[in-house]
Amino acid sequence: MKKIYFTVIFLFTSSLGYAQIPNLPTVSKPEANDLGNYSNMSYGSPTIGRNSQRNYAPSLPSSYQRSSNTAQQHNTYESQARSQNDAVMRGIEQDMAEVREMQFRKWVEDGRNISYEMPSLSGKAGTTAYYDAFNKLSGMDTENYSLTEANFTVENAFYDNKQNLQQFKSGIQRTAKQLLQKMKERKQDTESHVSKNLMLFEYFSKDMKLGGTTHKAYEYDFKDYMGQKDYSKMFVSKLLKTGSGQCHSMPLYYLMLAEAMNTEAYLSLAPNHSYIRFVDDEGTMRNMELTNGMFPTDNAFLESGYIKSEALQNKIYMNNLSKKELLGMAYFDLARGYVSKFGYDEFVNKVIDKALELYPNGIAPNMEKANVSQVRFANVMKQLGINPEDKRDLQRIGYFPKAVEQLKQVNEEFNTIDNLGYAEMPASAYESWLGSLNTAKGKQESEALAERMRLYQLQKQKEKQEQEAVKKAQEKKKKEQKPIYFPIKT
Repeated sequence: MKKIYFTVIFLFTSSLGYAQIPNLPTVSKPEANDLGNYSNMSYGSPTIGRNSQRNYAPSLPSSYQRSSNTAQQHNTYESQARSQNDAVMRGIEQDMAEVREMQFRKWVEDGRNISYEMPSLSGKAGTTAYYDAFNKLSGMDTENYSLTEANFTVENAFYDNKQNLQQFKSGIQRTAKQLLQKMKERKQDTESHVSKNLMLFEYFSKDMKLGGTTHKAYEYDFKDYMGQKDYSKMFVSKLLKTGSGQCHSMPLYYLMLAEAMNTEAYLSLAPNHSYIRFVDDEGTMRNMELTNGMFPTDNAFLESGYIKSEALQNKIYMNNLSKKELLGMAYFDLARGYVSKFGYDEFVNKVIDKALELYPNGIAPNMEKANVSQVRFANVMKQLGINPEDKRDLQRIGYFPKAVEQLKQVNEEFNTIDNLGYAEMPASAYESWLGSLNTAKGKQESEALAERMRLYQLQKQKEKQEQEAVKKAQEKKKKEQKPIYFPIKT
C-alpha cells in the first residue's frame, strides 16, 4: 500500500492565536484631486492629509540683484522648499497608509467570508456512480455482508456502474465449487479450514487442472503495481482478466473465494502491503504470501525494518482484520478510486470518516484523512494568498480563526499517524524487501512448512476415516444382530 499523504507542515499554531483586526481610525476613500499635482516645481496646492492644514510653497522672484545677503536668501528658499517637500511626502505616505489600511480590512473581511471547504466535484461525469456506491456500502450489515458484493460495488463505481454483479459473483462461485470438487477427487477433507486454505494457496501459486482446463498460477504484476498511472491495476476484476495482480487484488480475491468455500481466512497488513493469514491444525497463525507463493514467518515481515513496536501495540500491522475493519478498508478503497479519477472534495472526507468509524486505527484511512485536511487547508491558503511554506507569511492566518483551526487539525492528524507507529517505507525499500522473501533459504523453509501442514492434514484425514470406519462397522453390526426374545411365563 502506497504512502499517499503529503509533506507535513511542521508549524506551531499555538503562537498564532486568533489575531484581531487592529482598531484603526475610520477613513474614507481618497480622491485623485486630493493628492495635488506634483509634476512641476511650483508644487501646485497639495493637501497634506485630509485632517491637515493646507500649506503653500512661496514663489521665487523672477529677478533680483545679488547682494551680500543673496546666499542667505537662497539658503532660506532652499530650506523652505525642502520643508514643504517633506510635508508633501508625509502627506503622501499618510494617504497611502490609509489606502493600505482599507485594503487590509477588505482582505480580512473577504478572507473570513470565503468557503473553508473544498470545491465540489459533483459536476464531473461519473461522480454519481460513487455516490451510489457509498449508499450501497452504507446499507450493508457491518458484521454480516458479502465481501464479493462490497468489492464489486467499489470497482463498479470506477467503471460508472457498467459492470454486471451476477456475472462477477457467478464466476467466483464457479471457481469455489471447482476447488471443492478438486478436493473431493483427491479425497481431501472438504470440512477442514486448513485443507481448504491449502487448496486455495495451490490455486494461486501453481498450475492445475480445473474444470476441464488448465488454470495458470497468478503472477505478480511489477508494472505500475501501485496503480499510480492506472488505478484499475488495484482491482480484482483486472486480476481475473489478465491473470496478474499485486498485494491488494490477490488477497481480496483469495478472501472472496474463501467466503464462497465457507472457510476462515483473514486479511493482515504490513508496510505498503497486505497478505493472508489462517490458523493451522496446531492452532498456530500462519502467514500466506500470494505474490510469491510462500509461507513467510513473522520475522520476515519484521525484518523489513519499517514496523515499529508502537505499530504492533496499536495493531496496525500483522493483525487479523475483523469483518467490520475489512468493510472500513472497502470505504478507503472507494475514496482512493474517487481521488484517482476526480480529485479531492468533501465527498472524500465523508467516505473516509465512515472508514474510520469502522476502523479507527487503520493506518490507510488515517493517512487519507490527513490528505483530505491538508488539501482543504492548501485550498484556503490559495484563496487568502498565503504561502504555507513560508513560516513568516503563514503568521497572517492569525486573522482567520477557521484557518487556524484547520492548520491545527492537519498537525493533529499527522501526530495521530506518528503515534500509531507509522514509518514511511519508500517504494525501493518495499521492492527490495519483497525480493528478499525469495531467497533459497526462505523458499526451503516455506516448502517445509507447507509439507508439514499437508502431512498433518493427511494424518488427520486418516484418523477421521478410521473413526468413520469404526462407526460404520458398529452400526452395521447393530443392524445384523437378531433380536432376542424372552418368553413370558404364564
